[in-house]
Amino acid sequence: MGKDFIVDLVAGVKKKKTHVCLGLDPDFERIPGHIKEMAINEYGPNRRAIGEAFLNFNREIITAVKDSVAAVKIQIAWFEEYGRWGLKALEETISFAHHNRLLTILDIKRGDIGSTAAAYARGFLGEVNFWYGVKKKLYNADAVTLNPYLGRDSLEPFIRLMKENKRGGFVLVKTSNPGSKDLQDLRLENGELLYEKVGAMVNSWGQDLISEEVPYSQLGAVTGATFPQAAQKLRELMPHAYLLVPGFGAQGAGPADVVPFFNEDGLGALINASRSIIFAYEKDSYPDQHQWAARQAAEQMRQDINKELKKAGRVAWE
Repeated sequence: MGKDFIVDLVAGVKKKKTHVCLGLDPDFERIPGHIKEMAINEYGPNRRAIGEAFLNFNREIITAVKDSVAAVKIQIAWFEEYGRWGLKALEETISFAHHNRLLTILDIKRGDIGSTAAAYARGFLGEVNFWYGVKKKLYNADAVTLNPYLGRDSLEPFIRLMKENKRGGFVLVKTSNPGSKDLQDLRLENGELLYEKVGAMVNSWGQDLISEEVPYSQLGAVTGATFPQAAQKLRELMPHAYLLVPGFGAQGAGPADVVPFFNEDGLGALINASRSIIFAYEKDSYPDQHQWAARQAAEQMRQDINKELKKAGRVAWE
């Protein structure tokens, strides 16, 4: 969207006074019926209609909440599931978010080696080769999520393009799902937990990506709000990493749980909520008021988090 992901993110957070990230997980079964009916009436009951329903739903949600959120995290799986029409909707969703001056985080959780990693990086953060030597941006995301478990070389192509193009990345460190304990909480011989080791590595990998304008790196980390007890240690290990914090709302975490993920400057964490915002209309069974419900949910979340941060003395704009 802009020239520098992390600078733009901090500026947007301060301007809108929000730490909320909108998660777009457009589950086809939960999209309001009238949106699906409109798509079927125009294209018939096929995959193209599903893609159009996704796009129309996403546009309406983004329009509704854009003043309350700093970024949009788009989960690629919901689009990939439906093939080319789903991915077309994904591309157009990113473009629409940019049109509304919102940063986009494409939740891909990729991590591979060699030429495969380079291809992923070009497609999501850089430019791809077209005919006659022409290069074009494809998805044009501002940032992506990354899986570190194949090692540094699996992330190097992404890190290189982050540096060249001023894009962002969030490495999985301590995820919000209960099963994250199966691997991420394993204790190493030196007494460290595995996720602590990964956090220290992310801090090291991101040193060359720290902005000259703000004290944060283009390379951040995914740390789940459902494990607030890990927050203090992770903040110590990654003082310059912006944390993408899922698990708020539908997964059970609340406003007080996310405070420890912030630095003393009131920055450093972007709190993601998906289902609790985009499907907020389901609480009152008003499918024709999904925009109103999403707007209310996003704004309430913004206010609740800011209230808790103010009590903790961690406000970025005062």
